[in-house]
Amino acid sequence: MSADPLHRAGAPQRTPTNPPPNGPATSAIEVRRSTRRRRTVSAYREGDRTVVLIPARMSEAEEQRWVSVMLDKLAAQESKRVLGDAELAERAERLSNQYLDGRARPASVRWVTNQNTRWGSCTPSEGSIRLSHRLQGMPEYVVDYVLLHELAHLLVPGHGPRFWRLLEAYPRTERARGYLEGVVAADRLPDVPDARRE
Repeated sequence: MSADPLHRAGAPQRTPTNPPPNGPATSAIEVRRSTRRRRTVSAYREGDRTVVLIPARMSEAEEQRWVSVMLDKLAAQESKRVLGDAELAERAERLSNQYLDGRARPASVRWVTNQNTRWGSCTPSEGSIRLSHRLQGMPEYVVDYVLLHELAHLLVPGHGPRFWRLLEAYPRTERARGYLEGVVAADRLPDVPDARRE
């Protein structure tokens, strides 16, 4: 038996791990293995970390798969909670610090219900950012992308190369854009009659 208390029988083994390529980059991930845990996997947020609890017998490949699954589950749970304007402003500050070196400082960030053709808008002269209420309930990484997109407009008004270079730092840009394109495409699909009603 090892003298290391983290490797005693039944004690969880802690492994810091990197987020999966498409995973959130906002927090560190710690995997805790336990010999007492047989089948179940669970995860929770602990400060700025995500802790994933898995059985000790899992392979590295299973670990990576379950970390990805649990990150998606946590994100889905968190996205169901509607953020208020104050939380949205805090999130904008965090994103600006993390991806834009804190240079984008909006005067106001709020949800609006009058934007049905745009996901967000920014008025650089006023420093105001507005996000469409239609984003509420979408995955966290999608809301973060739209918020970061509007923050970038505080620094670069147009959509030229300088603007897109600012968004390169956000690792889920392409995934978020694909998600939003899918939502737009789904809205354009004709209503298909339900075969069960015919």
